[in-house]
Amino acid sequence: MHTSKIRSVARIVLGAFLAFAGVSHLTFNRSEFLAQVPKWLPVHPDLTVVLSGIVEISLGLALIFIVKNRKWVGIITAVFFVLIFPGNISQYINKVDAFGLNTDKARLIRLFFQPVLILWALWSTNALKKKNQ
Repeated sequence: MHTSKIRSVARIVLGAFLAFAGVSHLTFNRSEFLAQVPKWLPVHPDLTVVLSGIVEISLGLALIFIVKNRKWVGIITAVFFVLIFPGNISQYINKVDAFGLNTDKARLIRLFFQPVLILWALWSTNALKKKNQ
C-alpha cells in the first residue's frame, strides 16, 4: 500500500475514533469523562465534558472530510491532545477509575498513549513534512 494511502486510512481511522469519542462524551460515557476532569479546572466539569465532546466531533469530522487544510487540522488535533492530557494525568494522580482503568498500572500505561495520538494526528495529516519537501 502506498504511503499516502496508509496516511489517509490512518487519518480517517483517527477521525472516526475522535467523532465516536465526542458522541460518547455527550451520551453513554458522560459520567466516565466527568471523572477525568481535573478538579482544579476553573470550568464546570459537565460544561468541560460537553465542550470537549463537541470539539472531538468537530475534529473527527474535519480529519475525515477536510482535505485541503489537513495539515492545519492535524496540528490543531495534536494541540487538542496536548490540552486534554492533564485530564489523563489527573486520573492517574487521583486514582480515578474510569474507562476500565481501575489500577495505577493501567492508568500509568494510558499516559504513554497520548504522545502516540499526538504523533498519529501529525503524521496522518502530513503536518510533520516541511513545506518544500
